[in-house]
Amino acid sequence: MISRTARQARRAPAALIAALLASACAGLRTPPPPSSIQLPIARVTARPGGSPLAVAQTGLASWYGADFHGRKTASGEKFDPEAFTAAHPVLPLGTKVRVTRLDTRRSVVVEINDRGPFVDGRIIDLSRAAARALGLLEEGVAHVRVEVLLSPGDAAGVSRAN
Repeated sequence: MISRTARQARRAPAALIAALLASACAGLRTPPPPSSIQLPIARVTARPGGSPLAVAQTGLASWYGADFHGRKTASGEKFDPEAFTAAHPVLPLGTKVRVTRLDTRRSVVVEINDRGPFVDGRIIDLSRAAARALGLLEEGVAHVRVEVLLSPGDAAGVSRAN
């Protein structure tokens, strides 16, 4: 027959392991909310005092056009390559952004109405009209800065960017 003390001695290693595992898990942090995650290949900076949508992002822009003409966008409207619209992976549909080409400082305001781009390293896909305004039809891609001007939840006419 095993004494009470012997049984307690056998349980001690199990209790010690359980305590160590519990203390190790206590140091784990929960992942950050999606609004604070930096997008790959891009630098995202929040404006002081701004909401998670008050951001500027730099990276590569590309464009898409005739092959998608008339197809439904993520917003439900038909894609028009001559409209000033764009596809972005996470900004809410209906958000207005200023896209500035970094090498020429040319800029254009577009509305996010679709999802994309689906090519690694790119942060925004512009309509043909927006790409033409930035002078990137020939090259196909350019380094840009994307600044949120107005998100769908903002009051009409109120701008976030200065």
